[in-house]
Amino acid sequence: MEYMPVTQSMFLVAETRDQPMHVGGLQLFIPRDGQSPAELAEEVHARFVAATGVQPLFRKRPASPAAVMGLTAWQHDDEIDFDYHVRRIVLPRPGEIKNLLRYVSLNHGALLDRNRPMWEVHIIEGLRDGRIALYTKIHHSLADGVTALRILQRSLTTDPDDRSGTSFWDPALLRRRRPRKPKTPSGLLSKVTGTIGSAVGLADDLIGLGPAAAKVAIAGVFDKDFVAPMQMAPVTALNVTIGSARRFAAQDWPTDRLRDVARRHGVTFNDVLIAMCAGALRRYLHDHHELPDSTLTACLPVSLHGEGDGDGNAITAIIVRMATDIDDPAARLREIRASSSSAKNIVRGLKPIQSLALGAANAWPLAFATVPGFVKYTPHGFNLMISSVPGPDMPLYWNGARLDGCYPVSIPMDGLAMNITITTVGGKANFGIIGARAQLPSLQRILDHLDTALLELEDIAPIGA
Repeated sequence: MEYMPVTQSMFLVAETRDQPMHVGGLQLFIPRDGQSPAELAEEVHARFVAATGVQPLFRKRPASPAAVMGLTAWQHDDEIDFDYHVRRIVLPRPGEIKNLLRYVSLNHGALLDRNRPMWEVHIIEGLRDGRIALYTKIHHSLADGVTALRILQRSLTTDPDDRSGTSFWDPALLRRRRPRKPKTPSGLLSKVTGTIGSAVGLADDLIGLGPAAAKVAIAGVFDKDFVAPMQMAPVTALNVTIGSARRFAAQDWPTDRLRDVARRHGVTFNDVLIAMCAGALRRYLHDHHELPDSTLTACLPVSLHGEGDGDGNAITAIIVRMATDIDDPAARLREIRASSSSAKNIVRGLKPIQSLALGAANAWPLAFATVPGFVKYTPHGFNLMISSVPGPDMPLYWNGARLDGCYPVSIPMDGLAMNITITTVGGKANFGIIGARAQLPSLQRILDHLDTALLELEDIAPIGA
């Protein structure tokens, strides 16, 4: 058995029937020249189920018995039931995008089986535009958004003539990415030395938690732009108890268009993403008579993954004011820039374990989301989560089929009825909006509002320094 760190087990502890804790993705592929959609779907399915080996991540499941050992340890299955994990679907006619989004919506509310490795791949054909789709699910205890995108990228190539496409779980993909080094005596000595150095560094980080907390507290008092942990957000329709039914909406915009806006206004690319979400949510809540007088705040996961890191979870979190109480889009963008810059400046001055501690303090409501009555009778630390996961800008292919969309499907939960996640892949900013079906009616209208918000940012005069 393998020990399960608390950063992984917390996603299992937090999971309930009404609160599944898996992340997902929806990828769209255009068949190569001369290939039909059915032929591409058959090729993908054949390559996926023909796997002769499976990466350890895709063989993990909570140890038996799942209700006890499964929260503290992993075990690895030697045999994978590909008939269960890999599913082939044909959409009902007429095969419109709304039929695909409806399929994802209905399936994303279903729990993954803890008695098996916790992942699924759905190969979906029947789109009348000739593309095929892959809808993937993997439990958040196994992977965060950055890792999920890495797993996808490893199976793709920038070469449209490459025909070596394989499954996400093929061990050869890991060997190609990170060649194994021989265990020479000097290598072992370096490993031991590195372990001692890491232990000393960890001790220094722990000693530094006190001063780091003081730094955060001082910023909360004297920096008007910084949103410190434990500050309260307004209660809206986004912050209610929810069921398991989901609604998913997705759309993309060219990254060049968003970068032009960022350069013009002297803000970051992520500031533009937040401003688009802020403008869209302001309109959506106003339409439903739910727009509060004070601003919404968003919790933004920040990746701590470094170059060469292994897969898994490595994230902290900051909180940013979305300035939804401001009608003027220029003034709203200035406020967002100031708030996000202040939060990032604090994180940059912290060591990894200190950053994790700040993230835990910022995300404190998540720890109590499953406690009966907590969401209904207690204040909220933020209104929603917005994540941005960067990927490669160049076109990507699987056996000559071009990736034409890569939309994240994340996790809404009690008190956080909507989640917005964006991936930047292949020259597109791909927005995936997942929400509670009953509590957030007409969720798809968010897509129109996002487009309107971007047009506003393009039309206003540069906001300056």
